[in-house]
Amino acid sequence: MKLRPILAAGVAMATLGATSAFAERGTDGQVNILYWQAISTMNPFLSNGTKDLEASSLVLEPMARFNERGEMVPWLAQDIPTLDNGGFSEDFTTITWKLKEGLLWSDGSPVTAADAVFTWEYCMHPEGGCAQATNFSGVENVEALDDLTVQVTFSEPKPYPYGPFVGHFSPIIQQSQFADCMGARAPECTEANFYPIGTGPFVVKDFKANDLVYLEANPNFRDPEKPAFASALIKGGGDAASAARSVLETGEFDYAWNPQVEPEILAQMEAAGNGEIIAAFGSLVERLMINQSNPDPALGDERSTLAHPHPFLTDKAVTKALSLAIDREILVEAGYGAAGKITCNIIPMPEINVSTNNDWCMTQDMDEANRLLDEAGYTRGGDGIREKDGVRLSVLYQTSTNSVRQAAQALIKQWWNELGVEVELRQIDGAVFFGGDPGSPDTFQKFYADVQEYANNYNGTDPEEYLGDWTCAEVPRPETQWQGSGDARHCDPEYDALWAELGKTAGEEERAEIIIKLNDMIVNSGSYIPLVYRGRVAAKSNTLGGVVMNPVDSEIWNTADWYRVE
Repeated sequence: MKLRPILAAGVAMATLGATSAFAERGTDGQVNILYWQAISTMNPFLSNGTKDLEASSLVLEPMARFNERGEMVPWLAQDIPTLDNGGFSEDFTTITWKLKEGLLWSDGSPVTAADAVFTWEYCMHPEGGCAQATNFSGVENVEALDDLTVQVTFSEPKPYPYGPFVGHFSPIIQQSQFADCMGARAPECTEANFYPIGTGPFVVKDFKANDLVYLEANPNFRDPEKPAFASALIKGGGDAASAARSVLETGEFDYAWNPQVEPEILAQMEAAGNGEIIAAFGSLVERLMINQSNPDPALGDERSTLAHPHPFLTDKAVTKALSLAIDREILVEAGYGAAGKITCNIIPMPEINVSTNNDWCMTQDMDEANRLLDEAGYTRGGDGIREKDGVRLSVLYQTSTNSVRQAAQALIKQWWNELGVEVELRQIDGAVFFGGDPGSPDTFQKFYADVQEYANNYNGTDPEEYLGDWTCAEVPRPETQWQGSGDARHCDPEYDALWAELGKTAGEEERAEIIIKLNDMIVNSGSYIPLVYRGRVAAKSNTLGGVVMNPVDSEIWNTADWYRVE
């Protein structure tokens, strides 16, 4: 079979042709944005929290990104490299990006190819921990051919070469600002991490971790007419319900991210007539991550590391029983309404990549769940809790604080109690849980619990880099300052080998076959229990124009085009 490059499953590239209703930068005052999970850092390489990645996208930008339809569009690059235009080599080992001419950092210095080379070196430093390392998987070298030309060389043919410098997970950072922040020093560079010099429409002027980010229009932004807003405030704190209310009822804010609130409550708020709920389905899945390592505090520094397997959650009979005990239909109806669908997979889209092999999870089956535990030798004690060889089925189940997740926790605890599993619930403020602070014991990367719930998604429509999150290299550990996307501690050499094969495979059908196998390996590994395929939801004021909800990149990807509606 002749190899051909893969852009994105089922979609083509597009050129960016945004229009706006304004003609002068900074004439529309301030836009107020509420991320109730407050921002912890503006460095996307040090956090996997959606809140941090999206906030930083106002400042730091990639070569290319995905529009709301999943089409790849040039951003800092002149165009998308392909075989046809000579930007992608016929042997699939190199991709060459051309920066737009005249690009300036917000401090007025020129953006050069050397900055892209440095970004790769920064993320892949052997003594550091980069939250976005999978975007550079298979990269052998990044070279500046001249001031505007960046060549990425892969160690093997890479039919889908659009991981490095594509999407808000993989922007370019300024070499001169971060030069002294390599490796283990990365988390210590608070000035650079909180106030990055970027190319985006805004510049950070004030940053209070886990509270607020105040930004002003970038005077060196490449479009002299944008952004329309002179400043932007991203405020954190509160909860999902108060965030929605601040836009839909009180009008204090223009935009509220992720109002994860019961649908009937959102409908009541929307009836006030001050704003609207906007939503779009991408790849966001609410899930339970099942710790494959032992979080026992008695283990000290080796707690929640691969040195100590979990005493019972590595038993697939246990984790399948836990999954079968969940009534996902109730979770969807109670928490999401039309913005949710039952899923049994990690990869929910596009259709060609969606497995049907795990549909056993669609319907709650307590009889089968009990049978699995009985057969595996877990018997009920006098208090009804199952145990085996002196080990009780007792779990600490943590998630971020919001009403929908707390309702899900209560339901799942009830179902698991019926199964003979003891459950302790814990809620952590979202700013801390998703913050990525290596010194905090409460981050989802540290995973000092048995089970944790959150939602995650991937850029575009091709999940190759996302599936890399389940490789052994991505397991967070002390040596990486607890960075890494593999928080469930899933580590399977067979999975790693198959994922590497995906990186060398061309053709949508051939790739889909491998993607489905990888999806099934994760679901059946016991490290992951899918719950709900979620639409991305936001509350938008009627006075805010130009907003285009993007479910496959940063949700607020086009803030340069936002404007005030009179």
